[in-house]
Amino acid sequence: MSRAAGRFLGSSRLLIGVLAACAVIAVFSASSAFAGVVPTDRGPVRGVETPTLTKYLGIPYAAPPVGDLRWRPPEPHARWHAPLDATQFGNHCPQPASPFGRASTTEDCLYLNVFTPNAKTARGVGSGNGLARKRLPVMVWIHGGALAVGESDDYDPTKLVEKGTVVVSLNYRLGWLGFLAHPALSAESGYNGSGDYGLMDQQAALRWVKRNIARFGGNPNDVTIFGQSAGGLSVHSQLASPLAAGLFQRGIAQSGAYALDLPSLASAEGTGSTFAQNEGCSDPTTVPACLREISVGNILAIQPTTTGSVLPNIDGHVLPQSIKSAFDSGSFNRVPMVEGNTHDEFSLFAALNVEFVFGQLPPSLYPLVINTFVSTVGLNVSPAALIAEYPVSTYGNSVGRALTAIGTDALFACPGRRASQALSRYVPTYSYEFNDPNAPQLFIGPASFPYHAYHGSEVQYLFDIPNQTGAPGLNTDQQALADTMQTYWTKFAAAGDPNTAGEPSWPQFTVAGDAYQSLQPPSPVTITGFAADHKCAFWDAHQ
Repeated sequence: MSRAAGRFLGSSRLLIGVLAACAVIAVFSASSAFAGVVPTDRGPVRGVETPTLTKYLGIPYAAPPVGDLRWRPPEPHARWHAPLDATQFGNHCPQPASPFGRASTTEDCLYLNVFTPNAKTARGVGSGNGLARKRLPVMVWIHGGALAVGESDDYDPTKLVEKGTVVVSLNYRLGWLGFLAHPALSAESGYNGSGDYGLMDQQAALRWVKRNIARFGGNPNDVTIFGQSAGGLSVHSQLASPLAAGLFQRGIAQSGAYALDLPSLASAEGTGSTFAQNEGCSDPTTVPACLREISVGNILAIQPTTTGSVLPNIDGHVLPQSIKSAFDSGSFNRVPMVEGNTHDEFSLFAALNVEFVFGQLPPSLYPLVINTFVSTVGLNVSPAALIAEYPVSTYGNSVGRALTAIGTDALFACPGRRASQALSRYVPTYSYEFNDPNAPQLFIGPASFPYHAYHGSEVQYLFDIPNQTGAPGLNTDQQALADTMQTYWTKFAAAGDPNTAGEPSWPQFTVAGDAYQSLQPPSPVTITGFAADHKCAFWDAHQ
């Protein structure tokens, strides 16, 4: 064969391959609403239909962060050509077993899921069907779990999708695999920082959404990020990260204001250095390689899992400043925001971290509990002042109830209000308090004190989530509240304003007005007594 003939044959094969690929993409595009196959920029995916939506599960959005990619920014995933089976959830990221996530030691975990209305549902929310219908608002859910546990597959967004949105949920690196900093990792990074890999994973998923979500019927320029607890902290972090600019147009932070001040890079590197030395990684020339050889099991056995123990750091790259500084100065990604919390956030932690460990404590031990709490959390208040402000007798001599009030006010409610105050100076902000005192407890067993509107209790009003306690489902009034909340959330995703005809009016938050929407069954009401209820004047004086 002559070289010219070889070149012709090679180019013919290339042309045939290109034409075939185009034909395949055309078939996928034309039939995606029916066959559940959609092309992405890395390869086609085949989903599964339900009566109301089509699910594309376990789509890799970045390369597995294994081997030399551990403790590095996410890299692009390799391309594939045959349709990827996207009918099952992907691996979730390494974590110990907990009430909030199943145990895993699999680092290959950077997967996301897309839920989009099927043709029947789409007729009610757009025009036509398939890819020709109106592009829908996109809601990207970031799960909670103290940045140490949790997984995307616990949140069924069917009700949100039925209200006219495309929902994406994702996994991101957790614990020290997602947030460990070390001087040696900083030295090799190219930007002289380390940690914050979990936040970079979230950004990689948002870039995937930007590139691909139109093929699933979503609008890549109409993206709302929302999350609860560590997911809410992640939303705040993405607001403060210049690297996330343009990746979303709205945000909803649910109980995420517990860490507006973040550790410095030096502090985070100190923690990482101690971990490395304890694992025998002390030679500066081999620390990165040594760290990457530590088993996942060893890492999980040592890392903390309580809320606030694993945090992003101000690495100068992902986060050039703290969330608080970004909000106060206005140097954040300015998008409309919903900011909120639950009325009794800390009851969950008072049970898990105190009563379930030490048993029901008598009021005589209240001073000891407060001393320990102040030193552990690092509050800028004396134990005596705290006991005077929150006497245990006010709470029926229940240490659990008193600690619930203190932890809720100090760590969630008043920081959340300060976030709303700062944000509202620059962007439209809507503040809420979830306030159902009878919310079913789905995660842990009973305590000696009531959980009321505990941390995470509002999530079941937005998603279908696992019920691990056998608690009864939502009653009629609670179902009515759930429907209203779903409408608020999806309306905000569509328009940057949760208000719509037929639902109680939700006023925009201002510093002067200080108005919150109390999400209580059967129908929300506007309140202005939030600051007094949570003693925010006291806590603002003790920042």
